[in-house]
Amino acid sequence: MSEALKIIQDPTLTYKQELLALARLGESTDDTLRYSDAYYEAKKKGALCDLNEGVMPYRPRYICPDYELLFKKGCRFLELDPPKDLLEALNVLEIFYCHVPSITSFPVYLGDLDKLLEPFVIREDRAFAKKVIGLFLRNIDKVQTDSFVHADIGPEDTVTGRILLELTEEMQLAVPNLTLRYDPELTSDDFALACVRCMLKTAKPSFANHRMFVKEWGERYAIASCYNGLSIAGGGFTLPRLRLYECSLDAKDVDDFLNRELPRHIDLQLEYMDKRVKFIVEESTFFKTNFLVTEDFVKQENFTGMFGVVGLAECCNHLLGITDKKKGFGMNEEATRLGLKIMDVIRDRVAAHVAPYCDAYDHRYRLHAQVGIDSDGMDDSPGTRIPIGVEPTMLEQLEVNELFHPYFPTGTGDIFKFEETYLNTPEAILPIIKGSFERGLRYFSGYLENNDVVRVTGYLVKKSEIEKLRQGKQSVNNVTVFGKGAQDGGHALDRRVQHHEDSAR
Repeated sequence: MSEALKIIQDPTLTYKQELLALARLGESTDDTLRYSDAYYEAKKKGALCDLNEGVMPYRPRYICPDYELLFKKGCRFLELDPPKDLLEALNVLEIFYCHVPSITSFPVYLGDLDKLLEPFVIREDRAFAKKVIGLFLRNIDKVQTDSFVHADIGPEDTVTGRILLELTEEMQLAVPNLTLRYDPELTSDDFALACVRCMLKTAKPSFANHRMFVKEWGERYAIASCYNGLSIAGGGFTLPRLRLYECSLDAKDVDDFLNRELPRHIDLQLEYMDKRVKFIVEESTFFKTNFLVTEDFVKQENFTGMFGVVGLAECCNHLLGITDKKKGFGMNEEATRLGLKIMDVIRDRVAAHVAPYCDAYDHRYRLHAQVGIDSDGMDDSPGTRIPIGVEPTMLEQLEVNELFHPYFPTGTGDIFKFEETYLNTPEAILPIIKGSFERGLRYFSGYLENNDVVRVTGYLVKKSEIEKLRQGKQSVNNVTVFGKGAQDGGHALDRRVQHHEDSAR
């Protein structure tokens, strides 16, 4: 009861945030799912982390409905007819979003908004279309109050895509997150540059390597939550993570880590994932009775488990006895090579594991470079990123990123903070994105150093809202508290500022 009392007496929580916190508390106090003693030992020492998924799951972590199907046939359960015009389309989406669950209780994927809305938008006066889409975006920001809510646009240039970019700049909203599915052969330079300008001003859209995702997932893929690649009409069952630095602490040396400690921890995380996935499918009612399933908006066979890792940089530095991060992973060839060896072990061992219910993916889980949580501090940098505060130039960072991004079909990325003068020369950034995507980069994010809307580890917050929390006031965005924690503990907003000389080859 003391934990519940703490929640309801927290002056910084809104009513809905209290409700969600109390629900999470209840979900975390059951002992239905039990694991081996070795799992609990590893979790206690911090080597394994379940990202607060709770001990009795009743829905998958991430769900990516088929919104095209919604527009084609409507929804019987919600008594929604297929929309006939723009107003009906926006109304149908607003209603439907409120019934799409996730680990956050908010929809993590809003659809490919430009493609969904374009047939309706082009039949309307542009000014009218922009006005009602603006109301739609405000509704999302104030109703779906969580920065893991995510929408996609592209790769083609559309009227709707242009309107969404204009409104994103004008409204300066942290929700929804936004990604451009970018392919230089399909995306015009003019539209891509418009996206770069919008990204600089608002920290969105990010750029996803469309060719890479299509190769791994097919054409019907979604970018959801932070930067998670998943199947449309599917999603992610679960996302636990190995905290690689903590996994390395008991290793005698590099060989002992690669041959004993790392495989042992991989197997423990696979144990967790298997039991959780089986429980969601076999014991909970989601895949038996939820209308998203019974009406084919999602299909169980399109879900996979997301095997997360975090803290590769600190792991490598520790194993090699490197105490100065400026001389470690990302700047030290030996440390970077060790990082690749570690990822090879993880990739191969996870790929050899037969996973339950991942039918569409040959019964295999897929890797994810997890972005970190507010309590990580400085011990575990997000995924395979170079630690904040010791980053080399942007091009040097990208050369390291390009080595590691191909390991992670379910998501990875890096974030770059630019000086203000880049707003006058967005054309200096686009060739860097193009070239990096050709060499294996998966995902690119950026923003200007003086923005109010900023990208923390993968999600968006407003610095002004973080300041509200510091003053003991409430913030409507459910993840502002995470942004505050990530800044206070991990200096997540103190990235190196990229200057023009950093982009010169």
